[in-house]
Amino acid sequence: MRQLNPVIIESTGYDPWYNLALEEYLFKNISENEVLMFLWQNQDSVVLGRNQNAWKECRCQLLEEEGGKLARRLSGGGAVFHDLGNLNFTFIMKKGLYNLRKQLAVILRAVKKLGIEASFSGRNDLVVGEKKFSGNAFYLTGNTAYHHGTILLATDLARLTTYLQVSTAKIKSKGIESVCSPVINLCEINPALTIELVKKQLAESFNILYGEVVRRQKVDPLALNDLADLYQKYSSWEWRYGQTPEFNIALEHHFAWGRVEITFQLKKAAIKKAVVSSDAIDLSLKQDIVRALKGVTFKKAQIIEQISCLEPGPKGRKIIRDITGWLKTSPI
Repeated sequence: MRQLNPVIIESTGYDPWYNLALEEYLFKNISENEVLMFLWQNQDSVVLGRNQNAWKECRCQLLEEEGGKLARRLSGGGAVFHDLGNLNFTFIMKKGLYNLRKQLAVILRAVKKLGIEASFSGRNDLVVGEKKFSGNAFYLTGNTAYHHGTILLATDLARLTTYLQVSTAKIKSKGIESVCSPVINLCEINPALTIELVKKQLAESFNILYGEVVRRQKVDPLALNDLADLYQKYSSWEWRYGQTPEFNIALEHHFAWGRVEITFQLKKAAIKKAVVSSDAIDLSLKQDIVRALKGVTFKKAQIIEQISCLEPGPKGRKIIRDITGWLKTSPI
C-alpha cells in the first residue's frame, strides 16, 4: 500500500491574490506521495471562477470603492464572496491519490464533530438541510489535481448579496454564470464556533482519514520570494478582468437633450466594436465615437480618455462632456 505523507499548510495572510498565488505554488510543487490540506482566508474579496464574466457576476466598482478585491481562480465554478467569517480549504495531490469522497469526508466529519449535521448535495455543495455552507470547485492539469471550497462560519451575508449582484448594465455573455443558492453560516447553528476551532477539528479529521500528519506549517505568503511572478498574475487586470470570455454590455442613460445607449462588443475585455444608439446625436459624432473606441481595453479611464479626445462642434462638445461625466459613474 502506498505510504502517504499528509501535510497541513496554513496561510497567515488575508490577501486573495497572495493566497491564490500560494495555492498555485503548492499545486505546482506537490510531492509524489503528499496529500496537502491548505487552509486560508481572504479579506473582503469576490473570487470568480476561471471562465466567468467579472462584470456579470460582481458589482466590481462598488467592491473596489469599498476596499474589496476582485480575484480569479484557476478552477471553474461560481463567484463567491470571502471575508474573515469564511474559511477556505484546498486539497492538493497527484491524480492517483485524488478521492473526492474522502476529501469531502474530512470536512463533513469535522463539521459533524462540531455538532452540525451536514451532507453533500448533488451540485458540489455541502449543505445543512436545504442551505449551503460550502461551495466546492476543482482543477486538474497534467498529473496533479486540487479540490477547494469555502466554509461559511460568520460571513457578512448582507455584503455577500450586495457584491454578488448583476450591475444595472445590460449584459449578454458567453461565460459561465453563477447559480444562486440559499446559504447559511454555521454559527447560526452553533454560536460557539470560531475559525480556530474549525481549523483544529479539520486537522483532527484529516489526521484520522489520511494518517498522521508529517508536517504542519504556517506560511506568510508575503514573505515568499517564489510567489512574485504568480502574485503578479493574480493581481493583474489582464487576469482578473481580461480573462473574461466574449460578451456584450450595454449602458444606457437619459440626458436633458436625449437618450443614449452604447453597446460594447468585447473579447478578452477589449472592445471589438461599439454601437452608439441615440436620436439626439448626429451620425458623424456617433461614427467618431465608434472609431475612437475600437480596440480599446475595456477600462473606464481609457474609454473616457478616447472619447474626451474627440473634437466635435460646440453642440458635440457638450454631448461629449455629458457622456464622459456619465461614464465616470457607470458600473464598468
